[in-house]
Amino acid sequence: MRPLTSRVDTRSSNFARNREANLAGVARLAKALAKARGGGGARYVQRHIDRGRLLPRDRVGRLLDRDSPFLEVCPLAGMHEGGIVPGGSMIAGIGVVSGVRCLITASDATVQGGAINTWGVQRSARVAQIALENRLPTVNLIESAGADLPNQAEIFVPGGSGFRSITRRSAEKLPTVSLVFGSCTAGGAYIPGMSDYTVMVKEQAAMYLAGPPLVKMALGEVVDDETLGGADLHSRTSGVSDHLAIDEVDALRIGREIMANLGWQSARVPGGDEPAYDPEELLGIASSDVKVPFDCREVIARVVDGSRFHEFKPLYGSTLVTGWAEIGGFRVGILANNGVLHADSAGKGAQFIHLCNQSDTPLLFLQNITGFMVGQSAEAQGIIRAGSKLINAVSNSTVPAITVMIGGSYGAGNYAMMGRAYEPRFLFTWPNHRIAVMGPEQLAGVLEIVKRDSAARKGKPVDENQLAMLKQMLVGKVEHESTCWSATGRLWDDGVIDPRDTRTVLIQALATVHEAPVTGTMRWGTFRH
Repeated sequence: MRPLTSRVDTRSSNFARNREANLAGVARLAKALAKARGGGGARYVQRHIDRGRLLPRDRVGRLLDRDSPFLEVCPLAGMHEGGIVPGGSMIAGIGVVSGVRCLITASDATVQGGAINTWGVQRSARVAQIALENRLPTVNLIESAGADLPNQAEIFVPGGSGFRSITRRSAEKLPTVSLVFGSCTAGGAYIPGMSDYTVMVKEQAAMYLAGPPLVKMALGEVVDDETLGGADLHSRTSGVSDHLAIDEVDALRIGREIMANLGWQSARVPGGDEPAYDPEELLGIASSDVKVPFDCREVIARVVDGSRFHEFKPLYGSTLVTGWAEIGGFRVGILANNGVLHADSAGKGAQFIHLCNQSDTPLLFLQNITGFMVGQSAEAQGIIRAGSKLINAVSNSTVPAITVMIGGSYGAGNYAMMGRAYEPRFLFTWPNHRIAVMGPEQLAGVLEIVKRDSAARKGKPVDENQLAMLKQMLVGKVEHESTCWSATGRLWDDGVIDPRDTRTVLIQALATVHEAPVTGTMRWGTFRH
């Protein structure tokens, strides 16, 4: 494979303008992540420390192998809702423990006692899916008050799938290890109760289906935490706990020993040389305005090993760039947008996906798409047929796919480029990302045409002031809802990332997908030819 040649002018005003805007986005990301990682705030964090307990992120750090990266998933879940602490009162991500790549979750007791809220349920479901698809064992670090009772109507029914998921993963020989650090009530107790291995911290951890207040109310029994469900009781009498740890550090040690004794052989990261071009330049390449295009090859050149890229059909269907490269030594097939999808580029993409399935090669989608081409000429050329063919290929492909949204994601282009609904193994976005059915101005323009046509058919005049106000409100609403911050809060992605970290994140994601067999299919739905 030959290295790509960059044509970026790092001294141009456009580069400087993009860089400034993207740096602002990265700064906003850092601020949001700091809030999420700050737990319940200084007061509750200090109270947790004063109890002699490790903070949740310290527990995760001590569990991980030295120098192991931690790929956090959906860290800003719920961010779009005012007042809620982003993250769903939990930590979740992928790291290496005793040489085993695994999913790690930790309840954050500094946020409402680690109670499971609406976004915690959704985030838990997402990471459970990741563990199952990529065949990862799970380690849970638990200290949870159970369900967030005031919002039980949003939690009760969907939350039940979390317990089912633990048992189904166990049936698939994907064990769950639970380390219990504090009081775990009801749903918080079911998690370690259904795990393959459970460790409890002496005189600190407790598990019960109903805590002392509810027991007193229901049965009239007066009992304390330790007597009702302490670590000693569950380790010596009930048998719920498999190991009794003397303190938190000992619990983490036991957890690491359990993982070491699983006999698990994790995939190793092969390596690979760095790109020939500085990833720092991605900040000046990615357009701050999604209406302004940029060459996706410039992104590829700063992500793949040695900037080497073997392009497939470079002279055909030019608005979709396809080809092979390696990232961290992992071979990938890349599909990247360089404009609106035409019939030829859609057909090219479908063929390329077929080839990657034939050779068991994972896919990487770099999405920056306004949608499919529209108009009389496009319809005559069969854009619906060609677009359906590409979506068919995306839908039925079985090799792992990773999507990074590096710009806009509009309309059916989102589907054709492996958006969230098509279940890529991982999906990340850049801070400049925008996502919606269409752009705010286009949507408002369509609304205006519909309103004017409707008034004309009825023979009524248009209320210009009302229409102008309606358009303004709609533009503002769609503009807000289409930001990466709104999308990541809804778990439409697995996290917003600094563009400069794209290669590092992709290497971790690729290492994860290789934990499961990478097998392509040659079975497809009906194609319209």
